[in-house]
Amino acid sequence: MKLIASTTFGLEAVVSRELKQLGYDQQTTEDGKVAFEADAAAIARTNLWLRSAERVLVQVGQFEAFDFGELFDRTIELPWEDWLPENAYFPVRGKSVRSQLHSVPDCQAIVKKAIVERLKRKYHKVWFQENGPNYTVEVALLKDRATLTIDTSGSGLHKRGYRKLVGEAPLKETLAAAMIQLSYWNPGRMLLDPFCGSGTIPIEAAMIGRNIAPGLRREFAAEAWPIVPHEVWKQARTEARDLIRPKLDAPIVGSDLDPNAIKLAKHHASEAGVAADMRFENRDFAQISGPDLLPYGCLIANPPYGERLGELDEAEALYARLGTFCNRLNAWSVYVLTSHKEFERLYGKGSDRRRKLFNGRIECVYYQFQGPKPPRVEVPTTGAM
Repeated sequence: MKLIASTTFGLEAVVSRELKQLGYDQQTTEDGKVAFEADAAAIARTNLWLRSAERVLVQVGQFEAFDFGELFDRTIELPWEDWLPENAYFPVRGKSVRSQLHSVPDCQAIVKKAIVERLKRKYHKVWFQENGPNYTVEVALLKDRATLTIDTSGSGLHKRGYRKLVGEAPLKETLAAAMIQLSYWNPGRMLLDPFCGSGTIPIEAAMIGRNIAPGLRREFAAEAWPIVPHEVWKQARTEARDLIRPKLDAPIVGSDLDPNAIKLAKHHASEAGVAADMRFENRDFAQISGPDLLPYGCLIANPPYGERLGELDEAEALYARLGTFCNRLNAWSVYVLTSHKEFERLYGKGSDRRRKLFNGRIECVYYQFQGPKPPRVEVPTTGAM
């Protein structure tokens, strides 16, 4: 079957790499999605393991549609009965970009009607209760090409299950995981988030370092589908639990001036099962002294952007202070996500790399300042007697 891992713009390469690590090499990458060939077991494995994707979708069909009649005719030709049981609950959502069929409600209604007509032929019924499992259908039109999918995830994959309490301006878990994977950080290096808020970046780093599947603590829409047997999900979860690594060696530290944010961070880390792998501190980052830091490490941060009225001056002063602080971290790599166009000037240094990313609807740049590689530790060899 053909599956699609949807993603926010700019993270396609990260998701592609995650899929390859899972063994799914037959891929096609487009803006906002990575399509790949797989079997039904991949629905369970990708939902459990993908860290930076938004959802996993089944592609039922793809075709050009320039008018509503064509959309109906091509939709009714697709094998919906292969996926939808007689009592399936299948709401239809939609989107249209640069297409002649720009009325999304009309497209949704036509696709819904076409699917019902197809199921009538299969099940020999004129009315369906729709009181069974959830199969959310999406009709996505881009430049007059329609892609029809079914959502296997249910809630977005950023909902890991550990963050039930939300602080101010939360960073999505999927974006935090991508920021870490785009950095030089690895489990042998110290990680510092000086604006940790409710702890998303440190928690995601600990889960990556310990190889904890991000979806292990939640449920997915496709778990109720007959086409993906319960045993497949059971095996995927057993495999994921068996692959968890022990406690990390290098520290992960999050700091924040807001005591309530630190309380949330500690609670979320406990819920995620990684509280022992990190330290949260209620203090200003400038108070973190040399003895608290290892010689080599990574600072990964999502500081305030100054988007709200009256906060811009505070954000700009913060960036200047951050630059001064990071000047002391000679052998560290620094990664900062912000929407401020003058960040590098305020920080006092040009970045080695820049990457455009979106934090929700806010267009940002991920500034990357690459430090030197740690020296290779030579392991002494013992000569033969």
